[in-house]
Amino acid sequence: MSDFEKTPHFRDETLLASGVKQEQPYDDIEHRRDSRARKSSVISAIKDNYGLVHEQGVSDDDSSLKRGHDFTHRKLRPRHIQLIGIGGTIGTALFVNIGRGLLAGGPASLFMAFTIWCSVIMMVTNSMSEMVTYLPISSPFIRFAGRWVDDAFGFAAGYNFFIFEAALVPFEIVACNVILQFWTDAIPAAATIAVVIVIYAAVNLFAVKYYGETEFWMALGKVLLIIGLIFYTFVVMLGGNPLGDRFGFRYWKNPGSFATLYGYEGHLGRFVGFLQCLIQASFTIAGPDYVSMAAGETENPRHVLPRAFKAVFYRLTAFFMLGSLCVGILVPYNDPILIAAYKDGAPGAAASPYVASMIRLHISILPDIVNALVLTSALSAGNSYCYCASRSLYGMALEGKAPKFMTKCTKNGVPIYCVVAVLIISLLAFLQVSNNAAVVLQWFVNLVTASQLINFCVMCFTYLKFRKALEAQGISRDSLPHKSFWQPYGTYYALVMCFIMTFVGGYTVFLPGFWDIPTFLFSYTMIGVFPIMYFAWKLIHKTKWVEPAEADLKKDLDEVEEYQRNYVEMPPRNWVDKYFNKIFS
Repeated sequence: MSDFEKTPHFRDETLLASGVKQEQPYDDIEHRRDSRARKSSVISAIKDNYGLVHEQGVSDDDSSLKRGHDFTHRKLRPRHIQLIGIGGTIGTALFVNIGRGLLAGGPASLFMAFTIWCSVIMMVTNSMSEMVTYLPISSPFIRFAGRWVDDAFGFAAGYNFFIFEAALVPFEIVACNVILQFWTDAIPAAATIAVVIVIYAAVNLFAVKYYGETEFWMALGKVLLIIGLIFYTFVVMLGGNPLGDRFGFRYWKNPGSFATLYGYEGHLGRFVGFLQCLIQASFTIAGPDYVSMAAGETENPRHVLPRAFKAVFYRLTAFFMLGSLCVGILVPYNDPILIAAYKDGAPGAAASPYVASMIRLHISILPDIVNALVLTSALSAGNSYCYCASRSLYGMALEGKAPKFMTKCTKNGVPIYCVVAVLIISLLAFLQVSNNAAVVLQWFVNLVTASQLINFCVMCFTYLKFRKALEAQGISRDSLPHKSFWQPYGTYYALVMCFIMTFVGGYTVFLPGFWDIPTFLFSYTMIGVFPIMYFAWKLIHKTKWVEPAEADLKKDLDEVEEYQRNYVEMPPRNWVDKYFNKIFS
C-alpha cells in the first residue's frame, strides 16, 4: 500500500466514492479484521480501474446485495477445509459401487487400479496446491486457466466444471431416495426429493460458515464409516464373526486374484478386467478440486490450504487404497449375493460388498448402520457439489463469463443467484418420480462423467503454464508461500494419465458385439463439447494465447497479501473449534 493510500483522506474518499459505509471501531476481533479486509478490497478494485470505482452500484444498502468485486467472506476454518475435502472426495461409490470393480477385475486388479489412480490424483493435488496457495481466490483453477493459458480456455474449463458439478446434485438427491428404499419404499419419491432440496437450500443460502459446519459433521460421519469398515474387515477376517470363520485372504486364492471380462481369457482377459477397474477408479477418486474451490472463503488460506492439500495424500491412502483392499478380502469376485444385488438394482447399501459380507457371515444390525451412514455420505456429497457448482459459476461471473447479476452476494457473502441457479438444476431430481424419466436422468449424468478427467487435465496444463510464467518473469518458486515437490515431472505424469483415461472411458463400445450409440454419445460428447466451447469463445472474443512473459501473476495478489498482513486469528468459538482446529491444523 502506498503512503498516499495510508492517509485517512484517501481511505475516507475511497469508501465514500464506492458507496461502502465507513466502519466504526469494534472491540470484536473478527469485526475489525473483516473491516480491514473490506477496505482493502475496495482499494484493490479502484486500482484495477485506474482510480475509478470498480463498478457502479457497489453498496451496502438495505438490499443487502453487493456486486462487481469478490465479496465472499473468509469464514471457513481449518477443520472445515479438511472435512470439505473429505466430503467431496468420498461418495457412495466408495461404499457401494466399488463392488462393480470387484466383479469386473477381481481383488488384485481392483487394489492395483485404485493405487495407481491415487498416485495420479496425488500429482494433480500437488500441482493445485502451489497455485492455489499462491493466489487463494474464488474458483481458482477456472480463473487461472483464463489468466495464464487463454481466456477461452478458462471459459471452456469453467462451464465444463459447472455442468459436471451441477449434474451431480440431482444424481445424489436421487441416490438419497434409493438409499431410503433399503428400509421402506412407502415414502413417496417426490417427498424425499423435496426435503433434500430444501436442506441444500437452507445450508447453501445462508452464511458460508453454516455450509462449512454442516459439511464438517456430515463428512465426519463418512470418516467414521470408512474407518469402521476397515476395522470391521480386520476383525472378521481373523475370525471375529458369528461363524468363527478365519478366512483371511482366502478369496485371493479361490476364486483368485484376477477376474477375466467380456469373454476374453488369459492375460488379455485379466488386462481387460484391470482396465475396467482403472476406469471406475478414475471416476471415483477426486480431491483437489473441492479443496481449491473453497480457497476464496478460507480463513488464513496460506497457512491452512497447504496442510489441507497435503492431507489429501493420507485420505487417498487410508480411504481408497485400504478400502479397495478390504473389499477384495471380504467377498469373492463371483459372490452370488453381490452379483444378484447389482443385477436386480438393490437399493442403498444392499449392493455394497460390505453388506454382502455381513449377510455371508450372518451379521445383523450392522447393515442398517452402514446404510444410515451411506445416506449421510450421499447428503454430504450432494451438498459439496451444490457448493462447488455455485462457486464455479460465481467465479465465471467475476471474470465476465457469466451474467453480471450472478456476482451479487448477500451481506453474509453468499452468491445468492449462483446458488439459486444450481438449486433450479437440482429440480431435475424429480424425474425420479417416473421410472422412465429416471433413466433419462442417468443418461444426463453419464453424459458429463468425462468432465472430471477433463478438469484434471485443465489443472495440470494450467500449472505447467504457471510454472513457465514464473520462469519468464524471473520469479523463483522458492519465494512462493508453498512449493510442491517432484515438479514438473509429477504434473506431466498426471496430465498424460488423465488425457489417456478421458478417451479410454468408453472403449467397450468398440469391442466386437458391444457397439451402442447411446453409450458412445454419453462417453464422448463432453470431449467434443469442450473444444467447441473453447473455439466459440475464442472466435467471438478474439482471445489470444497467453505468452509466459505476459501472464498476469499479480492480479488480486495485493488483496490477498494485505489480508495476510492484517490477519488476526479468531479465538475458538466453542470446544469444537478449540479441539478440532488443533487436530486439522
